[in-house]
Amino acid sequence: MIPDFVYNPPDVPLEILFQDDQIIVANKPSGLLSVPGKLEGRADCLVSRLQAAHWDTLLVHRLDCDTSGVMIFARTKQAQGFLGQEFEKRRAKKTYIARVWGHLTPDEGHVDLPLCADWPNRPRQMVDHVNGRPAQTDWKVIDRDAETTRVRLFPLTGRSHQLRVHMLAMGCPILGDPIYATGKAREFPRLMLHAESLTLHHPATHQLVTFTAPCPF
Repeated sequence: MIPDFVYNPPDVPLEILFQDDQIIVANKPSGLLSVPGKLEGRADCLVSRLQAAHWDTLLVHRLDCDTSGVMIFARTKQAQGFLGQEFEKRRAKKTYIARVWGHLTPDEGHVDLPLCADWPNRPRQMVDHVNGRPAQTDWKVIDRDAETTRVRLFPLTGRSHQLRVHMLAMGCPILGDPIYATGKAREFPRLMLHAESLTLHHPATHQLVTFTAPCPF
């Protein structure tokens, strides 16, 4: 988070997309932390809200505070371990919708740029061909208007800020990004990045399941 970040989590009801005795799938609103922050005043988060309603909620993965969309939680330690492996082994497939500044071209493509922390400017990440960890993203353009592009993003790896830095590297920062966008691209009410769908194996049935949340922008 940026140093002058002021945490003002949205006062909205929980939106549970699916639940059974193994998992809970929720639609995280933009502006709400996935997990409690380290600083005072940042205890409110999606996992704590879910635990207030369902005491057995267990964290599996995270979304950036400013990103909205699908998050899955476990309800048993066994399910948590299974789902953790789905992400670690890259069996979990995610799609995102983003609006970016400028005209992203061509209509589809692949970004392969290694990333690492920009330590003097944390939490910024940066492309680093020497010290960076491998990071790949596919994209497909949905549509364009006069100044922006709507695009579907498919992260093949899960690096911190991967989609944000990869789009910046393409010359098309994500709209409303408080860290990477500048000028007119930054003048939007929220980060225009939404976790649209998540596909993985169910911890009990081992069948592939897909959960989706409609894009709010």
